[in-house]
Amino acid sequence: MNDSHAPEPEAELARLRAELDHVDGRLLDDVRDRLDVISRIADLKQRHAIPVMQPARMQQVHERAADYAHRNGLSTEFLHDLYALLIGEACRVEDRLVDGADPSEHQDLADIGENRN
Repeated sequence: MNDSHAPEPEAELARLRAELDHVDGRLLDDVRDRLDVISRIADLKQRHAIPVMQPARMQQVHERAADYAHRNGLSTEFLHDLYALLIGEACRVEDRLVDGADPSEHQDLADIGENRN
């Protein structure tokens, strides 16, 4: 029996896609915000001669992601891979800023992410 009050599949799909687009927008904003914090960390490291590479910190971030995955029924492998990408980009941004870009120039983070080798 057909429920006459149920939304048509196309309308429901459009609504769900709009919801997903909203979530994706927040995700992208969070990635941008993360890179902004990373640029401030790079500035601090540069000013105080702190090494860019912090293996203990990277391990801590991966462990926190794995704990989150376990608590929320998510794939630990997926979150490990996701954080490997995020950490890789963080290291690349920090290296670029510490090795010569002047953080006071307020360089657009989109420009930092352009060169993918």
